Amino acid sequence: MEYYCKRIIDTHVHIGGEKAGFIMTEEDVEYLIDKYKIDYAIVSNCDCVEVDCDQNLIPQNLQINQVDGFKRTLKLARKHPDKIGVAPFIKPLTETLTKDYERIIRDNKDIIKAFKIHAYHSNTSPADPKCFPYWELAEELGVPVVSHTGGCEAADPIHMYEAAKLFPRVDFVMVHMGLGSDNKEALDLLGKADNLYGDTTWVPCSTAIEACKRYGSHKMVFGSDAPIDGKDTYLHNKSGDRSMYQEYFWDLPKVMEHEAYEDLMWRNAINIFHLENMFK
Repeated sequence: MEYYCKRIIDTHVHIGGEKAGFIMTEEDVEYLIDKYKIDYAIVSNCDCVEVDCDQNLIPQNLQINQVDGFKRTLKLARKHPDKIGVAPFIKPLTETLTKDYERIIRDNKDIIKAFKIHAYHSNTSPADPKCFPYWELAEELGVPVVSHTGGCEAADPIHMYEAAKLFPRVDFVMVHMGLGSDNKEALDLLGKADNLYGDTTWVPCSTAIEACKRYGSHKMVFGSDAPIDGKDTYLHNKSGDRSMYQEYFWDLPKVMEHEAYEDLMWRNAINIFHLENMFK
């Protein structure tokens, strides 16, 4: 498969998630990377969600702790170290940065490319002090923070901006740019902090174009939520309709300047997630 750009880096890929109503397997991730020629993927484990889709706390005996969730993701990444990096999933609502979790993160820092908070499925803002020990560790390790935005007050994009201002030496990526919105708030916020970025997960191409127009081509990265709609998420949704990501692969490069398109699809990811050694 030949694309319009040199390579594709997907910064927002998952496994797990049954407690949130999703089934995303390691085999699905391996399939989509191979079939759709994804050069690199950053994976987090949605087994670690803390509240369900109705914002109800998942019973403690059904929750997966941070360490076990990380170990599952780590196993997949170690199997494909040249293709997969890890974004450890944090649980600020029900857990803390324990010595055990910090130790396993430090022991595997070579393959850790970000920290992941799901502000909706933890019902916790990334600007909440409960998150600060994780962001301090992210700063020390030199990795960004990625968070779902949209769906509840704690996940409003404004809180990613607040976190970015509190931790100016950490890069923060607003996943979804405010899911289900017109992206206007997130677009406006992009211009207010140098260390705040957006991603394309379920975001119309028009938003990526507008971000590039306002701020330059360095402010957005490609992300997808794959394989949330199944192993062919890049091709079609669960109803069989053409996926939005087909527009990113085939339509957007026809209307976006080539260098800007390359920035969006892979070069910005190298800079923000520090993948320089992967792609020399």
